[in-house]
Amino acid sequence: MTSLKKYFLYSFVVISIGLILVFSSILILSKNLPSIEQLENYDPDLVTRIYSSDGKVLDELFVQKRVFTELNQIPEHMQQAVVSSEDRKFYNHWGLSLRSVARAIMINTLSLSYRQGFSTLTQQLARNLYKSVGFEDSILRKIKEVITAIQIERTYTKDEILEMYLNTVHFGHGTYGVEAATKRFFGKESKLLSIDESALLVGLLPAPASYSPIHHPNRALRRRNTVLRLMRDQNFINKIQYQEARSKDLESVQEFTKRGSAPYFTEYVRRLLEKEDTELNINIYRDGLKIFTTLDSRLQDIAEDAVLKTVIDDQNRLNKRLFNNREEFENLAYLTIYSEDSIKMMLEGKDILYKDLRAKLLVQSAFVALDPNTGGILAMVGGRPDYHDQYNRAVQAKRQPGSVFKPFVYTTAINNGYPITEQLLNQPVVLNIQNMDGTWVKWKPQNYDGSTGGLTTFREGLRKSMNLISVRMVQQDIAPAEQVKQTAKRMGINTDIRAVDAIALGTSEVFPIEMVAAYSALSNKGVYSKPFAITKIEDRYGNVIKDYFPERSEVLSEETAYLMTSMMQTVMDRGTGGSARWKYKFNRPAAGKTGTTQGWSDAWFVGFTPQIAAGCWFGVDDFRVPLGPGQDGSKAALPAWARFMKAAHDTLNLPIEKFEKPSGIIDFTICNVTKKVPRPACPVEKEIYKEGTEPTQNCKLHRTL
Repeated sequence: MTSLKKYFLYSFVVISIGLILVFSSILILSKNLPSIEQLENYDPDLVTRIYSSDGKVLDELFVQKRVFTELNQIPEHMQQAVVSSEDRKFYNHWGLSLRSVARAIMINTLSLSYRQGFSTLTQQLARNLYKSVGFEDSILRKIKEVITAIQIERTYTKDEILEMYLNTVHFGHGTYGVEAATKRFFGKESKLLSIDESALLVGLLPAPASYSPIHHPNRALRRRNTVLRLMRDQNFINKIQYQEARSKDLESVQEFTKRGSAPYFTEYVRRLLEKEDTELNINIYRDGLKIFTTLDSRLQDIAEDAVLKTVIDDQNRLNKRLFNNREEFENLAYLTIYSEDSIKMMLEGKDILYKDLRAKLLVQSAFVALDPNTGGILAMVGGRPDYHDQYNRAVQAKRQPGSVFKPFVYTTAINNGYPITEQLLNQPVVLNIQNMDGTWVKWKPQNYDGSTGGLTTFREGLRKSMNLISVRMVQQDIAPAEQVKQTAKRMGINTDIRAVDAIALGTSEVFPIEMVAAYSALSNKGVYSKPFAITKIEDRYGNVIKDYFPERSEVLSEETAYLMTSMMQTVMDRGTGGSARWKYKFNRPAAGKTGTTQGWSDAWFVGFTPQIAAGCWFGVDDFRVPLGPGQDGSKAALPAWARFMKAAHDTLNLPIEKFEKPSGIIDFTICNVTKKVPRPACPVEKEIYKEGTEPTQNCKLHRTL
């Protein structure tokens, strides 16, 4: 009896110690595992989506690409495929399958290694949800996994667990969750999955890289068929469904991920959002936000098409010039590290276009369209649509605006009380220009065509974009340089403008988006609307985090804005912008201005209707490589603007609107020679004036007969 008592006592002590060790181990391991509160408040990282104003998803921001989808929106056969392949006893266990554990112990013992796991679907979920569980193949991890799985089973229903699993599991190619995977591989929503597609996705789960249908289609196909067989064997599908699904190939699989729409715009939005992270206490890459923007996807497509057509034409002309002009070609070779033969091959598209040569070979562009009333960005292109890079020239590239800056000079003059019939002598002038080293030199600017003439009105000077007229306006203090600078600043030009005589020719660099916004103030009766891209941010539950509203300020009188608009309409109807009418058939009431810089480095066109303001720039990133002689704003930039404006107004079915004349503007009949009050013998024309600035003196040239 004594021996028996000792035996039982010894056994009790051993078992007790063993239990104490087990529970102690569990207690220690549990310290780093998720709490009950964490389990009950499951909050996975989700994709943030950027939407256009017309409801299209433009792009997604994420660390792990995951889009949450409720279980009732996931096809039943997708759920069955997961259960068949990953955990056929899912609905019968409590987080741990003892049969699987026994099988794994036997295999691992016989092999003297860790070869066989025993993870249930719930255990896999535990690993996916909580980093503290770990992913290494070890007994320690398995214990953590089991503990967490049991807690999950106690916290959630089976359907909730399956829902979480399907929304967190990794399918490869950067996708997490069935919704993200379906869009990546099939380009559609998960609710539209077919049986064979569901089986293919589930087949990826054991080893997404090894079974990728993109990189290993044969393996993917065999694995898919295995999943289909398991579904058949468990009576989830019948023989006919099995045979039909098994006969399908992989034609529906998308090899490449479709690039997000409006890449320059969405990158611009992303940068704006990063500035909001701290203020709003959000994480744009994890919080599953909805970002609603001002961009119209229809207009964006039109803009990209218009820019691409024009940039290709400009590129072809540049390539042709370089091939045919030996001096220019040798200069280009001098500016690069490549041989002439390599450059020729790159120009012809026969060789790789190296990154450090792109700046000297590629014609680039910037395009912005705005709603003049609100400042909302309707379309944005920051470079070549066919050669996307991270440099957004619409908002990051400062370039000389050339003649598109002249409206600020004329606006200043009108603000100073001068009528648009004011006449200046179209004759040479001399400017003092300061070099980069601080020295001053004399410069004689010329008109674009080298012409000179007699007395010329403001309207005529702007119509023909006469450099000599705008320079005289500055030199004669009709529009002093400092005032021109302040006018530009007031209208939205925030870059540094040098208040020198050369300001009349647009020598100070500006951002394209600033120029379009400034012109918008003319379209909007003198009210400047600050450009903005985001209208609203919502959290994953649809709660509004922040609303964004237009920021407007009156910068010009209605009368001044209308007079400037009228002069710029003349540019469109009878001036340097005329090809928009006769060649591109854009015949709505519109105003605009061409721009070309010295040396043909920059070509611009900026213009507007009452409904849309748009502007574009074309050039080479390296300003030392010109577009070439004759490649001015009307030839190298206007085509993109005209194509866009015609298609945009037609697509949106916008009504034809005229610019509304303010009550302070009067029509006045004048002598068309002297621009004074006409006598009976005078040839006459009608002109508009700000009330009080109309001529009062009679014409002295034409006498009554």
